[in-house]
Amino acid sequence: MKGLDENALKNLQKSPEDEFKVRHLNILYNPEVDKCFCLLEAPNLEAVKKNHKKLGIKCDWITEVKTTA
Repeated sequence: MKGLDENALKNLQKSPEDEFKVRHLNILYNPEVDKCFCLLEAPNLEAVKKNHKKLGIKCDWITEVKTTA
């Protein structure tokens, strides 16, 4: 989680779409194991990587999914 606390994660989730067109829909986290999982809306995988790099957050893996809606 790279030093992010609950308030920082909440603010990140409420923030508008960034310059890479990434929007945080939901963030699940466990500070005891220093992990968070993000549900993002983004145009592509590269945008998600750029978003995490800008925030200084190491992303262990990214899985692209589609919606049924």
